[in-house]
Amino acid sequence: MVIMEMQSWSKDVFPFVAMVLVECCEMGMITLGKAAMNDGMSNLVYVVYYNALGTFLLLPFLIFHRCRSNMALITLSILWRFFLLGLLGICLLQVLAYTGIKYSSPTLAAALGNLLPGFTFLLAIIFRMEKLDIRKASSQAKSLGTIVAIIGASIMTLYKGPRVLGSSNLHSDSSHHSLFSQESNWLLGGLLITITCIMSSGWNVLQTDTVKKYPEQMTIVFFTCCFGSIQCAILTLVLERNPEAWMVKPGIGMIAIVFSAVSGSVFRYNVLTWCLDKKGPLYVAMFKPLGMVIAAILGILFLAESLHLGSVIGAVIISAGFYSVLWGKAKEIKSMLEIEDIVSGIDSSSQRSPLLQK
Repeated sequence: MVIMEMQSWSKDVFPFVAMVLVECCEMGMITLGKAAMNDGMSNLVYVVYYNALGTFLLLPFLIFHRCRSNMALITLSILWRFFLLGLLGICLLQVLAYTGIKYSSPTLAAALGNLLPGFTFLLAIIFRMEKLDIRKASSQAKSLGTIVAIIGASIMTLYKGPRVLGSSNLHSDSSHHSLFSQESNWLLGGLLITITCIMSSGWNVLQTDTVKKYPEQMTIVFFTCCFGSIQCAILTLVLERNPEAWMVKPGIGMIAIVFSAVSGSVFRYNVLTWCLDKKGPLYVAMFKPLGMVIAAILGILFLAESLHLGSVIGAVIISAGFYSVLWGKAKEIKSMLEIEDIVSGIDSSSQRSPLLQK
C-alpha cells in the first residue's frame, strides 16, 4: 500500500509541484530582470552575465556526465548547429526578449509566450515537418487555435485599456506626452516579444532536429549556453558604449544575475527534462498560462505595475487559442498511438497464425 502511494506521488504529485516551481522560477527571472533594469542595469549586460554564470555552473555537470558514459564525438557540423542554437536561442532571442520586457512588462511577456505552440505549428508546416489536413479535427483545432492566439496577442499589444488592478505609476496623468511615450513603449515591447516568440519557435524546430542527430541533451545545452554567452558578449561590446554598465554593484542586479543563472540554466533545465520524461511535452506545456497569473501577481507586488483591461482580455483569448492547439496535438498523438496499436496487433497475430506463415 505504501509503495503504491509513493508511486502515485511520483507519477502525479511530484511533476505537478515541479512544474509549478518551474513557472514560478521563470516568472521570478523575468520579474527580477525587470527590477534590475528599472534600477539602471543594462539589459544587454544582464543577459551576458547570467548566461556566462549559467555556463560556468553547467560545466561540472557536463564533465561528470561525459566521464560516466561514452559520448559521441562532436563533429564540425554538430558544432555549427550548437553555434546557431546559441545565436538564435540566446544571443538574439534573449537580448530582444529582455529589451521588450524593459519597454513593457513581465505579464505581457508571459502572455505572449503562449503563442509558441501556434508559431511552432506554423513553422513545422512551412518546413514540412508536419502535414496539415484541414479535414481532420486535430488540424482544424490547431489552425483555429493559432489564429485565435494571434488575435489575442494583437489585442494585448495594441489595446492597453483602463487599469483593473494596481496603482498608476504615472507622476502626472495629465501629461499627454508621458502617456503617448508609455503607449509607444508598450507597443514596441509587445512587438519585440512577439518576434522572440517566432524566433523561439524556430529555435525549437532546430533543437528538435539537432537532438535527433546528436541525442546528448546535456552537451547541447552546455555548448548552446557557451556559444550564446560569447555571442552576447561580442554584441554587447559593440552596442553598449558605456564602460560603467559592466560594473554590477551588490543589490538587485547581482541577485537577478545569480537567481537567473541558477534557476534558468541549472534547476529549470533539469526539472523540465525530468517532467518531459515522466509526463510528456503536452503536460509541460499546459502550465504555461499559469505563468501569466504568477507574472501579474509578482508585477503588482514587487514592480508596482498595473494590470490593464487589454491585458486581461488578450490573455483570456490567448489561453483559449493555446489550449485549442494543445487539444489538437493531443488528439493527433492519440490517433497515432491507436494506429500503432492496430499495426502491432496485426503483426503479432500474423506471427502466431500458422496459416499466415505458410
